[in-house]
Order: sequence, then C-alpha cells, then structure tokens
Amino acid sequence: MQVEIWSDVMCPFCYIGKRKFEEALKQFPSRNEVLVSWKSFQLDAYLTTDPKRSLDEHLAEKKGWSLEYTRQMQQHVERMAEDVGLKFNLDKVVVANSFDAHRVLQLAKSLGRDNELEESLFKAYFTDGKNTADAETLVTLGIEAGLDEGAIRNVLNSDAYAIEVKRDIEESRRLGVRGVPFFAFNREYAVSGAQSSEVFLQVLEKAFAGKA
Repeated sequence: MQVEIWSDVMCPFCYIGKRKFEEALKQFPSRNEVLVSWKSFQLDAYLTTDPKRSLDEHLAEKKGWSLEYTRQMQQHVERMAEDVGLKFNLDKVVVANSFDAHRVLQLAKSLGRDNELEESLFKAYFTDGKNTADAETLVTLGIEAGLDEGAIRNVLNSDAYAIEVKRDIEESRRLGVRGVPFFAFNREYAVSGAQSSEVFLQVLEKAFAGKA
C-alpha cells in the first residue's frame, strides 16, 4: 500500500502530522507493507530567505496580525508540538524559501532516503534554527540522511530536480489539495491536516482492506 504525503519544510503542522502518522503506523499490523513517499509542496514559492527576520515578524506581516497575537499563536503551536514529543524553538526559526530543500529531497526520494531527509529538514528548521535554504546546511543534512556529498552539491549547483518539485506541486493542484500536510492512501482515501493518530490508523485499515 502506498501513502503519499504532500508537505513543506516550513509547515509546522506537517512535522506534527508526521509524528501522528508515525504513531498510527506503529500500531498498524501490516506496517511493513506500507510504502511512504514524500511529495513537494510550497506554502510560499515567492518567499525571500531572510535570516535577519524573525518568524513572528514574517507571519505578522503576511497574516495581518499583531506581533502579540502572532506570539500567542506560536506558543499554541509549540504546545501542540510538545504533545507529540517535539521541541519547537520558533523564536530561532530562519525564514527560508524551501525550493532547494525540496530539490535535495527529490534526490533523497530517488534513493529511498526521503523519510530520513524529511525528518532532518523539519528538525533543522523548527528545532535547531538552521537556514534550510543554505547550501552548506543542505549538504550537511543530506549527508546525515545517507546521501552522497558530491550528488548533493551537483543538485545545488544546477537546476536538477526542479521539474520534479514543480510536478509534485502541480499534481497537488489537480488533486484539489488546499493545504498541507495532505496524505493520500492508494489514491483512494485522503487525510488533510495533522489529524489524530486514531484517524490515521482508521484510514490505514480502510485503505489496506480495500487493497486486498
């Protein structure tokens, strides 16, 4: 059974949703027959990477919120992360365009290492305060996920995998995806958002039963 997950590196609910899905997968008896693949999605394709700008400032301007309200929302997200065992340091986040990260992720997917790199990218962005648009950061994260340094640099020094990233995004539009995370189970069932692990488990069981 195939589970495809559309996600963006800068999406906190994608990281939270990943943990909830993983918890459901642990409880799923046929988990070894589930193939998970990560799909590219950009919440803001035109975002300019700006290490000097806080995430609070970026969101306040983009959403039209006050800084005080933005910080309250961020604290709520941090508590949601804590509930699934994640430590978010949103005050350290580097606002970064995710396109190059997605290109390296496509490389990882071609080698069956996309889940490992997705985890590293999320942690780097939300916990460690690293610039996930920085080439050296991406090289380091890619190596940690089991990729070859030379292959990563070849991607970053070219436009390799740009077509694959754009193809994933276009495919999400055809499927009617409005936001991420978006989970497609055998292209027959879908879950949108960071739902509970119970919901994910129910859909896993239903999709797997339909496959038989």
